[in-house]
Amino acid sequence: MQIKLLSTSRLFLFFSFFTTSVVCSQQLDPELKKLITKGLEKSHNVQIKNFDAAQARIDQTKAKSVFLPKVTFNGSYTRLDDDITFDDNTQNLLLATQKLLIKEATGIPFNSAFPDGFPLEAVPNLQNKDILKSSVDVDWVLFTGLEARNAFKASKSKEASLQYLALAEKDKIALNIIETYDKLALVYASKKVLTTSENYLKEQEFYVKKAIENGLATPIGRKKIELAQLQLAGKMLEFNQNKQLLIEVLHQLTNESKETLMLLEPTLQPFAIEGSGKTEKRNEIKALEEAEKATLFKSKMEKSSFIPKLALKGHYEFLENDLSLFDPRWYIGVGIKWNVFDANESRLKSQQSLIEGQKYRQQVEEADEMIALSVVKAQLEYEAALQNTDMIQKEIELAEETYEMVDKQYRNALTSIKEVLDALNEVEKAHFKLQQSYFEQRRAVANLLFAKGVLAY
Repeated sequence: MQIKLLSTSRLFLFFSFFTTSVVCSQQLDPELKKLITKGLEKSHNVQIKNFDAAQARIDQTKAKSVFLPKVTFNGSYTRLDDDITFDDNTQNLLLATQKLLIKEATGIPFNSAFPDGFPLEAVPNLQNKDILKSSVDVDWVLFTGLEARNAFKASKSKEASLQYLALAEKDKIALNIIETYDKLALVYASKKVLTTSENYLKEQEFYVKKAIENGLATPIGRKKIELAQLQLAGKMLEFNQNKQLLIEVLHQLTNESKETLMLLEPTLQPFAIEGSGKTEKRNEIKALEEAEKATLFKSKMEKSSFIPKLALKGHYEFLENDLSLFDPRWYIGVGIKWNVFDANESRLKSQQSLIEGQKYRQQVEEADEMIALSVVKAQLEYEAALQNTDMIQKEIELAEETYEMVDKQYRNALTSIKEVLDALNEVEKAHFKLQQSYFEQRRAVANLLFAKGVLAY
């Protein structure tokens, strides 16, 4: 009899560990925080959105770079089939003009014959057949009609939108990892309950065996305990399968080794919400608002195509020898481009962007409504979880008192072993239901904090 009393006290002592104190605020296990960090680093969706944001930053740099001068060095060699020269009449005219100038300079009468011995310069070619050129060109945009400015602002808003989307994706990943971790903790809680029941069944088996030997019980009692042990073995198998599945899920989410995950021993502790009225704008809303801004700037950019553009162009030739008579050594100029009418293309594109912005505004309003609904739903689930926990506490008290009463009756031969096992099963189920209620309470808290945009991890 002493054995029976001792085992009963150990049973209740173990189950008392499940009735843990409430943890203030949202506190995550250090191991869980590490898993969340690894999950965020591993997430392909987060990395893709980060790359998209990096591309948007490059677009900003491109928009600013429009105002930087573009310098181009050129070099070329060309060989023509022949030199480009004046026609014969023009060459004769140029030679005659040269003779008249010499006569005038030397004082020879106009009608006198041109004396021999005076050298005449040959008429230069318009372009030699061997052409070697080396030059530099400068193109410098001075004013883009506000297109570059609005393009920069649109890219900046696009980058912010993508960054908020990445943060929203991180929140979802963290929420998923927290839920999976809590499920693993619930599985481990079931293992502790099952282990305690297994140990107690072994003690009951020993007690029944002694009772049979002393003629105080029948062999049917031992068979009932054997059946209970087989049922317990089935629950153990289910535990191992659930544990293996959740370890695999955590491995895929975090890329943490399965060996390390197998060493985890998570526990369920209820959360209480401090400052439940605190609410922040969700990252999804911020992303939509920034996307709306981007479309508005894009609309302004397309509308500004009617504003004149101003640019400077310069050119300088390094080699002068092979220039033709019509080629300048250098030049510089300022040009203006004014798109007066483009068949309404810019205006229609601007209207399309405005409509796209209106679509984002509708999405923002819809998301606000859905988030408000999710906050109410999560709050109700949290309150229900708290009430359920209180109810299960009462169930535990009743199950334990019933077990004590049935146990005393059995030790006094007033009831059967089946009644004892049924009472023990009720205690086991009640304590496991408490762990389930803690799990639901933690889920409700996490969902509520997520809905309010204040989920911390």
